[in-house]
Amino acid sequence: MMPPRRPIQAVLTWVRRQPPKVKAFLAVISGMAALVLIRAIVHDHDNLFVAAEAVHSIGISVLLYKLMKEKTCAGLSLKSQELTAIFLAVRLYCSFVMEYDIHTVLDMATLATTVWVIYLIRFKLKSSYMEDKDNFALYYVVVPCAILALLIHPSTSHHFVNRIAWAFCVYLEAVSVLPQLRVMQNTKIVEPFTAHYVFALGVARFLSCAHWVLQVLDSRGHLLVALGYGLWPSMVLISEIVQTFILADFCYYYVKSVFGGQLVLRLPSGVV
Repeated sequence: MMPPRRPIQAVLTWVRRQPPKVKAFLAVISGMAALVLIRAIVHDHDNLFVAAEAVHSIGISVLLYKLMKEKTCAGLSLKSQELTAIFLAVRLYCSFVMEYDIHTVLDMATLATTVWVIYLIRFKLKSSYMEDKDNFALYYVVVPCAILALLIHPSTSHHFVNRIAWAFCVYLEAVSVLPQLRVMQNTKIVEPFTAHYVFALGVARFLSCAHWVLQVLDSRGHLLVALGYGLWPSMVLISEIVQTFILADFCYYYVKSVFGGQLVLRLPSGVV
């Protein structure tokens, strides 16, 4: 006689059996329910953005712990870390010249740990780096983001270069995780610490997206006008939504794996 399954496992099994359209519908409903819950619990929505950056920092710390403890960087994408360092450095520059607040401090901490991770992968743990799996060409994301930043950027009173830099880091952040997803797609097996790190990125992206969506809703759209005119306000919101959906599928399989008691996450074909 088979032991009864836990309710969460039963729900996840039911969801897995549903057709793609039903899964997409359930994802939208779940996202809306989460937004309603967050809106009721968190009164100052700026805290969501701070929480997103804090969760990102925690994710990087988990990554550092893995590198220091296990002495291997297998399964990690150096290119994703380099893209992360680029957009953080640009965003830090924008923070210094445009506004200086708690976000600046968090970005400094996250950039420092990211640079440390890059150093470890490039020099200390180079022998375990899976360069053949980390085969995502960076110019596929850097060049389009730069061109898009030139065409669509804030219409504020800041210097033209600073406005382009601001737009560039927003667009680059949205796609910076793609090389890491490519590595996981190539290996199909994700060890625990890497899975925790990518899941932390997913949570951070969702919190950041929730921050912008709730701000727009609470201001009845006036926030979009405050960000400037033209396509830029919409592109900020679209960038947040895109980076959330990029990681949504992985986060589903991560939660399924955790509740299933699996230490190593095995991804089906086509997940990422």
